[in-house]
Amino acid sequence: MPNFSGKWTLTEQAQGIAAGTWPLLFDYELYTWGSSSHGQLGQNNGIFLSSPVQVGALTTWTQVSASNKFTSAIKTDGTLWAWGQNNNGQLGFNDTVDRSSPVQVGALTTWYQVSGGNTHTAAVKTDGTLWTWGYNGQGRLGLNDTISRSSPVQIGALTTWSQVSAGNAHCSAIKTDGTLWTWGFGNYGRLGINSTIAQSSPTQVGALTNWATVSAGGNFTTAVKTDGTLWTWGAQSFGQLGQNNALDVSSPVQIGALTTWAQSSAGIFTCAAIKTDSTLWTWGRNNYGQLGQNNTTTRSSPVQVGSLTDWSQVSTQIGGEGRMSAVKTGGTLWGWGFSSSGETGNNSTIRPSSPVQVGALTTWSQVSAGYNHTAGIIKA
Repeated sequence: MPNFSGKWTLTEQAQGIAAGTWPLLFDYELYTWGSSSHGQLGQNNGIFLSSPVQVGALTTWTQVSASNKFTSAIKTDGTLWAWGQNNNGQLGFNDTVDRSSPVQVGALTTWYQVSGGNTHTAAVKTDGTLWTWGYNGQGRLGLNDTISRSSPVQIGALTTWSQVSAGNAHCSAIKTDGTLWTWGFGNYGRLGINSTIAQSSPTQVGALTNWATVSAGGNFTTAVKTDGTLWTWGAQSFGQLGQNNALDVSSPVQIGALTTWAQSSAGIFTCAAIKTDSTLWTWGRNNYGQLGQNNTTTRSSPVQVGSLTDWSQVSTQIGGEGRMSAVKTGGTLWGWGFSSSGETGNNSTIRPSSPVQVGALTTWSQVSAGYNHTAGIIKA
């Protein structure tokens, strides 16, 4: 999937592809690496990989989401595919059987964005409807109950959803009118509704209509507004809210006063963001060097990773010990942090505390860091 140096979000690209208005000038291959304990690499085996290996031979992948031991992806024809651990029905196949290679979820060709959480999945279709499935503890499926589902179920009847992000035990989503909504586990204030009470259906965060992107992490959430400001809320045990303190926050709080933030990614206890000048910034827990600062010092406010101005997309692991992966504007792929199963992709299990390039390819367009594996798409 082409990235155009971050000018277009992954959601906008996927939506354009599904609508037939995005120019598919290239083929797009899917690669995975790291642990395959539940077949999450999609290689039809349980072999761990410490460097990227292509999933099958197809060149029609547009978006991928690596989650907690499972993976979901969308093709150019709008079909949805999943594989890996399925103990809670998070793959959407109406059963709880693991899969070690991609299997289509239903027969529909109208999927355009998917996001996998800890044990649940959320997705948006081209018609603007929102769907969830998997484990439903604390109402994280948004279906106004706590009954788990093993196949996609629509949330309400609205057709105005534009983006969704599944976190560890909650979800966040944005509508076409720029409003922000959250649901699921509410402890630490991760829902941003000035409360710690769980919500089993989407609840609006404030009344603003200028939210652009949102990322649900382990026990906190981060979002960027259309004015380029960056906001966080939830737990701050390791400074992951970037507020230069350790206080939990139950409603959105702005990080600094800058209006130059383009995207953010919430992890388990860490956060990363890219500015409009293509600089990369990280903060939060750093016990395995996951902040990329060449040390293991925890940070409670954003710190720039190096001095380069060529970062285009970053993905922070929402589970596990702590790791990040990122793509540069030149199409190179980089990884750092925890790597016991080779999930950083640098052909070893060494834990780099600063970005290390993955191979020599310059055609990477998207990367997604899962619990103990990583998935990415390259322009073939």
